[in-house]
Amino acid sequence: MAFVTKLSFQSGDREVLESLVTDLKEMVERKGAQCKGPHSSPPERLTVPQYRTLGPGEQFDPWEYTSYSRRLEIHGSDEVARRVGHMDFPESVHVEIEVDRKKPLGHRTE
Repeated sequence: MAFVTKLSFQSGDREVLESLVTDLKEMVERKGAQCKGPHSSPPERLTVPQYRTLGPGEQFDPWEYTSYSRRLEIHGSDEVARRVGHMDFPESVHVEIEVDRKKPLGHRTE
């Protein structure tokens, strides 16, 4: 059975995110695996309230920032996907890894 590894990245630092995704895609392709992406979503503008004390009451101006996201898929190379899964990523990038098992066409479900 083939595996598809889906990688999702989010960061407020667009340059670090772009560099990471580009380097990963080049490494995956250099190792001979098929890589789909990077796919990007529109930037998301987030607002976080900031309170002057631990309890409710006076507030500072809200903290606003933009979050960027990218997605990659690695098809057909378990070793490359395993290597990517054990990499150290920058602290400014949130990474989610999802592994799907794909059955070949005509495979019985019994």
